[in-house]
Amino acid sequence: MITKTPLPRPLFFVAFFVAGFLALTLATATAQAADRARIETFLNVTGFDVALDSIALSAESAPGMIGLTPEDFGGAWDGIADTVFSLPDMRNQALDYLEETLSDAALTHAEAFYATELGQRLVKAENASHLVEDSDTKHIAGRRIVADLVQAGDNRVDILKRMGRAVDAGESSVKAVQEVQFRFIVAAETAGIIELQLEPDALKGLLAEQEDEMRLEMVESALTSSAYAYQGFTNQELETYSDALETPEMQEVYRLLNAIQFEITASRYEELAYRLGKIGPSEDI
Repeated sequence: MITKTPLPRPLFFVAFFVAGFLALTLATATAQAADRARIETFLNVTGFDVALDSIALSAESAPGMIGLTPEDFGGAWDGIADTVFSLPDMRNQALDYLEETLSDAALTHAEAFYATELGQRLVKAENASHLVEDSDTKHIAGRRIVADLVQAGDNRVDILKRMGRAVDAGESSVKAVQEVQFRFIVAAETAGIIELQLEPDALKGLLAEQEDEMRLEMVESALTSSAYAYQGFTNQELETYSDALETPEMQEVYRLLNAIQFEITASRYEELAYRLGKIGPSEDI
C-alpha cells in the first residue's frame, strides 16, 4: 500500500558532512594513510565502533520520517533491519573509508590522548551513553542536570557547549541530517513505499525551512546528552578534554568520523527503503 507523505518528519542524531565532504576527502587526501589494523584498534579504543553500532539503534526511527512505524511492515521488519544494519558490515565500511582518508599523524595524536587514564574513562562513559536505548529517559535526566547547573551558576554548561562546538554539534550536523532525511525519503518514494507530494527541489526547500529549528534542537540534544554522559567528570577534566578536541589533529579525526558516520547512516537508510519496498507496508495501515 502506498502512503502519501506531504511532510518529512525530523530525525535527530547527536553527531555529523555527508557524501559530498566524504567524496571530497577521498579525492584529495594526500597525507600518508594510516594502517588498517591500527585504525581498527583505534576504533575500539576510542569507542567509535560503539557509536557506529548505535546507528542500528536509530533504525526504528526511520519509518517515522515517512509517517510509518516498524510495526507497519509486520514481522519482516526485524529481519530486514538486522541485515541492513549489520554491525560487522558497518564497521568494515568505516574502516574502508578511514584507511583511505585518515592521516597517520592525526591517528597517532588521537591515540596518545585516548590511551591516557582520562581518555579511557571518557570512552567508557561515552560508550555507556551511546548504548542507552531509552533516549527519552536519558534526555530528561540530562535536562534536569543542565537546569540544576544553570540554577547553581556553574560554568560547566559553558564547558559542555564548548565541547559540542568542537565536535560540530549543530552546524554541519544539520546539513548532514537533512541529507540523510532527503536520501531516505527519495529512496522510499523510488521503492514505492510512499507517494511524495513534493518535487525533490521543493523537498529540499522544506527541509531548509526547518534548519533553524533543527539546529536549536540538535544543540539542545547534544548539551543534555553530554550533561548525562559526563556527569562523573570534574569541570577541569572536561576542560582538558575540550583542549584536546580543539587541536588540529583531533579536528581532522572528528571531521572524518562524523562524515563517515552520517554517510553510513544515509546509505543504510537507502538500503532499508529498497528492501522495505519489496514487501510494502501491511494493508491495515
